[in-house]
Amino acid sequence: MSETATIESLVFGSREINYELSYQDRKTLGIRVYPDCKVRVIAPLDTTEEKLKTKLREKAPWIIKQQLEFLSYHPLTPPRKYINGETHLYLGRQYKLRVEKAATNEVKLFRGRLLILKKDNTTAKNLLSEWYRDKAAIHFEETLKKILPLFNRYNIDQPELQIRQMPTRWGSCTPKGKVILNPELIKAPKGSIEYVIIHELCHLVHHNHTRAFYELQETIMPDWKKWKERLEETF
Repeated sequence: MSETATIESLVFGSREINYELSYQDRKTLGIRVYPDCKVRVIAPLDTTEEKLKTKLREKAPWIIKQQLEFLSYHPLTPPRKYINGETHLYLGRQYKLRVEKAATNEVKLFRGRLLILKKDNTTAKNLLSEWYRDKAAIHFEETLKKILPLFNRYNIDQPELQIRQMPTRWGSCTPKGKVILNPELIKAPKGSIEYVIIHELCHLVHHNHTRAFYELQETIMPDWKKWKERLEETF
């Protein structure tokens, strides 16, 4: 039986870690960091405040590392209005939007602009979202095929690629080997797209963010930090 959860905080260096605390009939302390960077702590019923704080200080570097990892995947592009002159990203480049009425629906890059031709009963937002998704499916598949041979020595199976809108992640993978990518990633530079795909493929070899995981990522893509930073800067 658990008590009502409370919101607590812990100061570690220059950072303040806020966490949801609850108590349950269990033997060990559980700490979980979620993709939205929230932290949940579940403590045994007999845990003293001193013991709890000591354990949390020991785990603070890990908690912060997990939060920073999740933050690097957060799509942070501000809401778009889909009007003429507004800029939209595609493969790391900014394109000015041009919306025109037409007899048929079409989206294309034309003379350095992102041109949306649309009927009266359709929205520019829906047309552009479909265009991004179509482009993402093609580019992600091509990039995956290019990168996969780099993992030949690790005997991983050809992963199934799925495109799925995710509010707080650029990519993820399942234990069964499915790689899931956010269609919004098509707005990032090509190198950043490769970084996210490599990151997920590394998880098929090492499931957690261990030293071995980062060593493999470094081996496959020595300049991954640059492309991770570009991804964060772009959005």
